[in-house]
Amino acid sequence: MNILLSNDDGFFAPGINELYDHLSKIAEVTVVAPDRNRSGASNSLTLDQPIRAQKTERGFFSVTGTPTDCVHLGTHHLMQQAPDMVVAGINTGANLGDDALYSGTIAAAMEGRALGYTAVAISLNGHHCSHYETAARVSINIIQKLIEKPLAKNRVININVPDLPYEKIKGFKLTRLGNRHRADTIIPAKDPKGRDIYWIGPQPEGQDVGEGTDFHAVENGYVSITPINVDLTAYNSFDEVEDFLKQF
Repeated sequence: MNILLSNDDGFFAPGINELYDHLSKIAEVTVVAPDRNRSGASNSLTLDQPIRAQKTERGFFSVTGTPTDCVHLGTHHLMQQAPDMVVAGINTGANLGDDALYSGTIAAAMEGRALGYTAVAISLNGHHCSHYETAARVSINIIQKLIEKPLAKNRVININVPDLPYEKIKGFKLTRLGNRHRADTIIPAKDPKGRDIYWIGPQPEGQDVGEGTDFHAVENGYVSITPINVDLTAYNSFDEVEDFLKQF
């Protein structure tokens, strides 16, 4: 089993190093990850400049690009043999609900899916994450099952793990993506020369967080498992849009 491991926090992040230590016991693992934190990069590709890759002391590939760049470059040029699976994580902080639209972690898994591989994204839910070993152990359990019985390759399995000791995890729940509030998180400030600058602030709290959502599962001590379909077609809107088009 060959696994391509990536993330959006950077090759030096504690999550990817912890997961590598666990994954390398059950598979051949190649780490191809950004050279710096690229959180929020989503599915972006670097098209306006060349991408560089160099090996670190641990043998990881450090890439001057986005998570999507890393998976694309890793599968086509850096790995000696094509992967059987693409794994992204462990992300520092949850990727719940709307986060799926922005997350570089999920984007790395999505690129793996687009290239035809089994794809998994793992995140640790917490403001000051510490239980990376818990997330790694959970990941190994799930990945071993996927090796034994693969799911459809056109899905991304999005996993969110509570930041708890492994013994306090209550179990696994199949969930749907919830939603966050549409809050204004822009933080205005001034640069040293008095010019206006703006920071994108912290994520707003959840809005759709009821039973069955990923938010609800992790807040209640369960590992959230959400299969993500990348087909963005709104099939349930066909009739409405067809009626609209009759105006023309």
